[in-house]
Amino acid sequence: MAESVSRPEVEDLLYREAALLDEWRLEEWLELLTEDAAYYVPPNDHPKGDHHNTLFILADDIVRIRERVKRLMSPDCHAEYPHSRTRRLIGNVRIIGTDGDLVTVAANFICHRYRRYERIREYTGAYRYVLKREGTKLRIRERRVFIDAYELGSLGSLSFIL
Repeated sequence: MAESVSRPEVEDLLYREAALLDEWRLEEWLELLTEDAAYYVPPNDHPKGDHHNTLFILADDIVRIRERVKRLMSPDCHAEYPHSRTRRLIGNVRIIGTDGDLVTVAANFICHRYRRYERIREYTGAYRYVLKREGTKLRIRERRVFIDAYELGSLGSLSFIL
């Protein structure tokens, strides 16, 4: 099944995801995820680590992802209220593997973040996705974000979905 997935179809999903995140349409973004989705941001000094025995920046299952979205959309979330303005650029999208109804995808990204009273921040790195075919749609089963920066302190808090 996954063998029938095309790069343009994958690109459409990644571009849609980027637009939803940039527009803070997080409830719609949740609809792109499977019921067993996971979102990981490994540490930049151990990017191939396992979240079970390595301290990750983020290691969320679907329950935690939904709770994160709920908090981020609340006006009581001072870390992101008013919301940061972000603009993501996605490139070098590649299908790197298939296994049954699963497709592994790699892409590069740049995310510019604008926040009141702060300097502009730029996050660069790579995405790795495991996508799952559900009917006629591709959904995100796993999302990994590898940040290129050597040290993360200068990037400020990671209080939004990268």
